[in-house]
Amino acid sequence: MTPSVLAYEQGYAIHVNEPGDSLFYHLDYDERSHELNMEFQHFHDFYEICILLDRTAAHIIEGSLYEIQPYDIVLLRPSLLHKTQYPKGVPPKRLMITFAMPRNTTGLENGYTELFSIFDEPIPIFRFTEERRQAVLAPLNEIFALSQNPSVIHSVAIHSKFVEFLCTIHRYSAENSYVREETGSSMSQRMYAIASYIHSHYQNELSLEEISKRFFVSAHHLSRQFNRVTGFTFTEYIQMTRIRNAQQMLLNSNQKITDIAAQCGFASFSQFNRIFNKLNGMSPSAYRRSRQSQSEREVMRVGERPESLGYLE
Repeated sequence: MTPSVLAYEQGYAIHVNEPGDSLFYHLDYDERSHELNMEFQHFHDFYEICILLDRTAAHIIEGSLYEIQPYDIVLLRPSLLHKTQYPKGVPPKRLMITFAMPRNTTGLENGYTELFSIFDEPIPIFRFTEERRQAVLAPLNEIFALSQNPSVIHSVAIHSKFVEFLCTIHRYSAENSYVREETGSSMSQRMYAIASYIHSHYQNELSLEEISKRFFVSAHHLSRQFNRVTGFTFTEYIQMTRIRNAQQMLLNSNQKITDIAAQCGFASFSQFNRIFNKLNGMSPSAYRRSRQSQSEREVMRVGERPESLGYLE
């Protein structure tokens, strides 16, 4: 285990229950290399917390770029489009937490609603002083210690400590010192601003000409620079943003597929169906059926290392 503010052991994992259960926890202690950077933003139907332990990285959340330093705490609510960009060179160490937690316990509903409001901050990234950081991360270190010596009640104990972790973030949230820094060239910053605008307005008709006028850049230059910065053409990025949001609605609502297509900004159902098939290899209706019947991952016991079960996150 590497001595640091946060307990860490390469390749270690802590699991309580399965993804898909109303309550589950998965804590993954690992490295992530530049070669494994995600191509486009994705979403989950569970909560995710990322804590970088060394070096730096960047999170793109709904098209906006955020630079991350060691021990920054990134909170991602379900259905939030995001991706992480890791630097070239030595892979940074990180703790990735995915979880779900029922919030309808009688008498505690209002408290849980307030507690989870930390995930709804305009910038859901927390940076604390060293003193506060130790207090915030202490429950995670206790979870790590509990997983080393499992007992009959370890799942309950881990749940209790995790709630304490969230409560401590909430308690000191007013002391959050994270400030979004503008990095890169002014043109790169403008391209990320355009990407963020697309995420906020994908339901509307969007054209290269209209966006170029709004952001005071020629259509030709915008097209070239947007591709350079994001790795996608302007049209591809709009289509993928719309499709990602349509996927969320297919999984989390009972709306008609034609209504979803219209709400996500597609001019016609045939256009939606064609692009959805192109990007997902199946129709929207098949996607909805397959995800609803998809089997969940295999259960892992608390404290087991992924390689012991042939499991890799």
